[in-house]
Amino acid sequence: MRVTGIGRAAATVLALATVGLAGCGQSGSAPAPAAPPPPEVGVVTVAPGRADLSVELPGRLEAYRVAQVRARAAGILNKRLFNEGSDVKAGQPLFDIDAAPYRASLASAQAQLARAEANLSQAQALADRYAPLAKSQAVSQQEALNAQAAAKQAAADVAAGKAAVQTAQINLGHATVTAPISGRIGRALVTEGALVGQGEATPLAVVQQVDKLYVNFTQSAADVMRLRQALAEGRLQRAGNGEAAKVQVLLEDGSVYAHAGKLLFSDLSVDASTGQIALRAELPNPQGLLLPGLYVRVRVAQAEVADGVLLPQQAVARGLSGDTVLVVAEDGTVSAKPVKLGPPQGGKALVLGGLKAGEKVIVDGLQKTKAGGKARPVPVAGPATAASAPASAASAKN
Repeated sequence: MRVTGIGRAAATVLALATVGLAGCGQSGSAPAPAAPPPPEVGVVTVAPGRADLSVELPGRLEAYRVAQVRARAAGILNKRLFNEGSDVKAGQPLFDIDAAPYRASLASAQAQLARAEANLSQAQALADRYAPLAKSQAVSQQEALNAQAAAKQAAADVAAGKAAVQTAQINLGHATVTAPISGRIGRALVTEGALVGQGEATPLAVVQQVDKLYVNFTQSAADVMRLRQALAEGRLQRAGNGEAAKVQVLLEDGSVYAHAGKLLFSDLSVDASTGQIALRAELPNPQGLLLPGLYVRVRVAQAEVADGVLLPQQAVARGLSGDTVLVVAEDGTVSAKPVKLGPPQGGKALVLGGLKAGEKVIVDGLQKTKAGGKARPVPVAGPATAASAPASAASAKN
C-alpha cells in the first residue's frame, strides 16, 4: 500500500512522542527505601541498694556435745535399757551391771560404820567421865588424856566409816550406767554378758547432742586479709552491725537449710601447712534433719556494700582495658560505660561503681547493637537492684 505524505508525518510524530516518553521515564529517580527501626533490646533500670557480701566454703557438721558412755564399775553386763538410735535424757538408765558385789560391799561398810559409832559412844562417855575426876585428882591426868585421845580416835574411825559407806554407795550407783547428757544415742558397743570395767572404763555407747550443731570450715588467710583491709579502708562495711555474722547451710540438692546459724569465732592462727584459718559456727537443728559428720556448703555474710547493683553476667563485657556495660540514653543512643565490679553474687555481677540510679543497662539483645548505635529499650524482669547472695567477699576488687 502506498503511504501518503500525511501518513508519514503522523508516524514520525508518534515515534518522537514515544521516544520522549521513554526518555522521561529513564531520567526520573527511584524512591529511597525506608530506614530500619532501631533494634529492640531488653534493659534493666539501675537502683543501687545494700548488698551482703558472702563467702561460700566447704564445711562439716559436728555434734554440739559428744559424751562417751563408759562402765566405771567392774562386772557382768546384765541388761541394755535403751533402744539404739533413740533420744535419751540426762540421767536416764542405759545399762545394768551386776550389782551384787557392790551391795555386799555397802553392807560391810555400813556394819563397820555402826561398830565405829558404838566405839565412839563408849570412848566419849569415858572421856566425859574422866574430865571432872581429873580436876579433883580422883584419876590421874594421864588417864584423862588417854580417855580423850581414845574418844578422838573413835571419832576418826566413824568419819572413815562414813567415807567407806559413801564410796560403797557410789560404786553401787555405778552399777547402773546413766546418760551423761541429753541427746541421741547410737548403737551399743557391748552386749549382755560382757565383762566390763575390768581395769579400765569400758566404752558402752556414745550420746550426741544434735538439737544444735557446730559447723567447722576454713577460709584462705589471704582472702581474710583482703577483706579486713577493705573493711579498714571503708570500702566495705562489716555485716551484722557488730553482731555475729549470719551463717547459712546449703544442702546437697542446693537448697538453703531453713534455720540460719551464727559465726562463733575464727581461729587466731593460720595453719602453716594449708594457709587456712579455721572458723566455727553454731547451727540450730530442732528437727534433727542434719547429722554430725555431714559435708555441707557454708554461706557466711562477712561484709556489706551500701550502693551495689546486681546485673546478669552477660550484661558486662570484660576486657584488658576494663569492664564495661552498654547503657541506653533517653533518645535511644547506646554508649559504653566502664564499671567497677565486686565479687559475683549468686551467678550475677555485682557493680560497685560506674552506674547511676535510673540508667538503663542492656542485658538482652546485646548482639543487636553496639556503642554509638541506636536501640529501643524494653524493660525486662525487674530493676537492677542489690540483694544478698553468695559471693567471695574477700576477692572484691580494689
